[in-house]
Amino acid sequence: MATEPIIETEGLTKVFTVKKTSVDAVTDLSFTAARGELVAFLGPNGAGKSTSLRMLTTLIPPTSGTARVVGHDIRTDAAGVRARIGYVGQLTSGSFSQRVRDELLSQGAFYGMSKRDSARRADELIDSLDLGSFAARTVQQLSGGQKRRLDIALGLMHAPPLIFLDEPSTGLDPQSRANLWEHILDLRTQHGTTVFLTTHYLEEADRYAERVMVMDKGRIIADDDAAALKATLAGDVLTFGFADDAVAASARAVISRLSPAEVTVDADSVSLAVPNGDLLLPVIVHELDAAGIQVRRATGVPPTLDDVFLALTGRTLRDAGEGAADAASDSEAPSETTRTGILS
Repeated sequence: MATEPIIETEGLTKVFTVKKTSVDAVTDLSFTAARGELVAFLGPNGAGKSTSLRMLTTLIPPTSGTARVVGHDIRTDAAGVRARIGYVGQLTSGSFSQRVRDELLSQGAFYGMSKRDSARRADELIDSLDLGSFAARTVQQLSGGQKRRLDIALGLMHAPPLIFLDEPSTGLDPQSRANLWEHILDLRTQHGTTVFLTTHYLEEADRYAERVMVMDKGRIIADDDAAALKATLAGDVLTFGFADDAVAASARAVISRLSPAEVTVDADSVSLAVPNGDLLLPVIVHELDAAGIQVRRATGVPPTLDDVFLALTGRTLRDAGEGAADAASDSEAPSETTRTGILS
């Protein structure tokens, strides 16, 4: 089951018209996600991430291309897709005046579940997502982290095999984020749920996702596990310090013979980015010592996913500004409603 495709896209493209100008939000999105994967979808604001999710969840139609989600075509069988997925958007889904458990029961009714099945499923989710202590509260009385856990429970009420999470931890404090992730991971263990999410927290994707897809300007520019992306596209940053700039210049010549990577000199230090830096660092120190060059300090810093994006685009994910793609999507797509907009 782990290798069975649950998302298959081919040439999925979305073009918006904003003030008589065409905006390419997503271009030629083609990938396959396997059942059971936890996929993190990264990119700066405006890269096209939310637009992609809205197409895959049938909230907006593609301009061209095809996609099958949980075995159903997003163009010809939108109802079949909606019945088999959960979607948690960036806005809180619950009705503020309704109590948490009642909100879950209402969600079950919208999906055509019987009262008995809705009650059983609501209690199961309340237990697995640790909602019991506030199940009798109204949504407006909940904290940000509690609301996000309720949002996920609403998305899982009909036990879908696939759930889309659009920046689920944005705006939460570190403790609430860690707690939310604990519950997301438990979903896979307890329910076998496939998770496809967008996030701006790169450390989350690095730590939890089995697969990382990076999007920029509406296109996928990298797709692999985090460790492979960091090793092949960024590398460990090794830095060596010396007595002065003259010694650093001599050291650069030695280091350049040991690695094909670009070696840079900054005053009395020398640095380079290489894969498997933990293996190369002691070799460099040994060779410099053999050449009579004393190393005063040596550090190795593992790469981050932001380094990957910098290597791919020349800028970092954190520094990348707002773009037009998802902004256009926000202006023309249906708003996320209490029922996440995918039930009708």
